Amino acid sequence: MASVSDTFIENRERVQPDDANNYESAHGGNVVKWMDEVGAMSAMRHAGTTCVTARINSFSFDRPIPTGDTCVIDAYVYDVGRTSVKVRLRAYREDPRTGEREQTTDSYFVFVAVDEEMHPTEVPELRVETERCRELREAALEGEAEH
Repeated sequence: MASVSDTFIENRERVQPDDANNYESAHGGNVVKWMDEVGAMSAMRHAGTTCVTARINSFSFDRPIPTGDTCVIDAYVYDVGRTSVKVRLRAYREDPRTGEREQTTDSYFVFVAVDEEMHPTEVPELRVETERCRELREAALEGEAEH
């Protein structure tokens, strides 16, 4: 059984010209794909088995990620059901030279844990042990309610 902070994952993708749209910023579909991949890793870390995307509850693109910048994605599990795992995902644009970072995207995904035959399987309870775990979970629940 994992805690909220055990599921925290951060990943980076450098936005290359072939990742961009006509406006020289990351194509939204690429950002969604990157977030989906990182979210699944976070869900699997909690479930201990394969997890597949069931739903994207909300998605907001607040600002672009320019070509040449880095797309930083963080994800963590904030709630679970019997077979489902809720993951908060955020994307940031980061200047690779200075490390300056600005949030660009916020989203809430639901994954379902599956067995080898792709049938839903139960997930363990989520532990909320530390102050950091509580803060992350509360922020996700508040953000989910607003979206």
